[in-house]
Amino acid sequence: MTSVRANAASRPVTAAILAGGRASRFGGADKSALMVNGARIIDHQLAALSPVAQQILIVSNERERFAALGLPVVADVVPNAGPMGGLYTAIVAASHHWVLALACDMPYVSTELFEALISAATDDVDAVLPRSVRGIEPLCALYARTAAPVLRRRIDAGEWRVGDAVGDLRIREIAGDAIAGLADDSRLFENVNTPHDYARARK
Repeated sequence: MTSVRANAASRPVTAAILAGGRASRFGGADKSALMVNGARIIDHQLAALSPVAQQILIVSNERERFAALGLPVVADVVPNAGPMGGLYTAIVAASHHWVLALACDMPYVSTELFEALISAATDDVDAVLPRSVRGIEPLCALYARTAAPVLRRRIDAGEWRVGDAVGDLRIREIAGDAIAGLADDSRLFENVNTPHDYARARK
């Protein structure tokens, strides 16, 4: 883990929390503000991201909702393009070549996970993605600036599924032992899409 941490520390990164979703399955609630283990999801995320990111952005069209955080809030460059639009916005708005993109409804992500992703980045890939038991996790992943044109072409074609766009990128996957060795690895990629998910997360 020491070498992973050293490698990650040598690579400047922008982190972007993607908070532009409509949360239709959660009655339109602000999922980032849901309480899990005594703190809001977004507070858990900021605590995990702060040690590895030189810049942290919030991607949302509701600037006032996040004003108290004191962080830059960036509106979607392409309106109504879903998570793909949020991811594209994060990459083009970032100050650094590498961008850690994170959906706002994942309470159990960890600094160790982010360090593993950053440490695996090389100049010949456009993205580093973790693979969980559900498959690849494109909304908890590291993207290079070179991914932006690929995502924009998909958006302009009306193809907004991030998982499909990943197939157009040069990717490196982090899976198996690299994930299993991380703290709380069984819950790292849990998200809160529905009230049922929220009840499970709070246990």
